[in-house]
Amino acid sequence: MKLTLFKPLWGHQGTLFDAVNQATAASFHGIEGPAPKDPGEKAEWGAALTEAQLQYIAEVYTGGDYVPDPIASPREHLDDLRVGIERALPLEPLFINTQAGLDAWPQSTQIPFFESILDLEDEYKIRITIETHRSRPTFSPWATQQLVEVLPEIKLNLDFSHWCAVAERLVMNDNPMLLLHFANQCHHLHGRVGYAQGPQVPDPRAPEYGPELESHLHWWTTVWEVMASRGYHSVTMTPEFGTDGYLHLMPFTRKPVADLWKINCWMANTLRERFETFSACLTAKR
Repeated sequence: MKLTLFKPLWGHQGTLFDAVNQATAASFHGIEGPAPKDPGEKAEWGAALTEAQLQYIAEVYTGGDYVPDPIASPREHLDDLRVGIERALPLEPLFINTQAGLDAWPQSTQIPFFESILDLEDEYKIRITIETHRSRPTFSPWATQQLVEVLPEIKLNLDFSHWCAVAERLVMNDNPMLLLHFANQCHHLHGRVGYAQGPQVPDPRAPEYGPELESHLHWWTTVWEVMASRGYHSVTMTPEFGTDGYLHLMPFTRKPVADLWKINCWMANTLRERFETFSACLTAKR
């Protein structure tokens, strides 16, 4: 099994073509983010991705924005997803990753909504991963567990950092069996380190966040092990440290406490090193 790393467009400074150059220079295998709305720009960017031999994961959010409109109906969410899928398909994405639905919906609304997403998978013949994310029905491990127990066909993009913020602890350390349960639903991973008071530590390189980093690395390694046992030949992962209140800023000056791109590159290298160790252990076991 190999590790396939993607550069996030979230927080990227510059053009889409700059993103291609950055991803190539930093040895990423692809880019994850929303497809351009302009058809001409999309075609040109698609050509640039192909020329650079970069893969693409399409990101689609529903409900009007990354934090959804609380009054948007399930039908409006599904319409947003359909538009996003159709916008992304010309770029031939590996799959669609979506932040979908609303945390406040009862399960009686969630279940038919996610059944409709599974129908869209069949209609468009493309996999759709459901991201574990605050403000969405997957905002906590327990809510997500209830969802996948009813709909085991759902494929998750596991972003454990959100659950750390929601639970105010390194929550996946609580129950190893629950971690294994989610690993069996995983199709994609976001590699951001959360902590008890937020979804993104100020700087994962700082020694004071060593326990948080090691916990996340342990969780990800467990997921890799399960994905290998499920027959995956490649695991896709996006180091996704980002902006929008995630990146800590100094008071008054609003100067970032760290360089976002350097953090994501450092996280990618850390993942490569851990995956190399994991692969060696996996080979030895065989």
